[in-house]
Amino acid sequence: MIRALAIVAALAASQGNAQDATEASGAVLRSLDKVNGNLADYQMSSGEVVKLGRLEIKLNSCRYPTGNPAGDAFASLEIRGEGSVSPLFEGWMIASSPALNALDHPRYDVWVLRCITS
Repeated sequence: MIRALAIVAALAASQGNAQDATEASGAVLRSLDKVNGNLADYQMSSGEVVKLGRLEIKLNSCRYPTGNPAGDAFASLEIRGEGSVSPLFEGWMIASSPALNALDHPRYDVWVLRCITS
């Protein structure tokens, strides 16, 4: 509950109100494999699913402050284990505060870098 309130507060502080956000066509995510140290970037369209090892990452939405495409990115993600019905992570990740609402996984870290604006 506290995490959800912190996310809402961060969204409100950086965007003003929901009318000041623009929907992007996709996002750039970065992953870290904590076992071998490999970093990988994924350019995804909204609705697209990519595989990371045994994880499936779905980008639902990416939003950025209207008038400032280089501003903070807010991405709605669903991350599931391969073949799993329930998600390991479901919610909004914020580019400027990746630890605020993060995937809790023993092998992988995933975070949003930016929205794709064109």
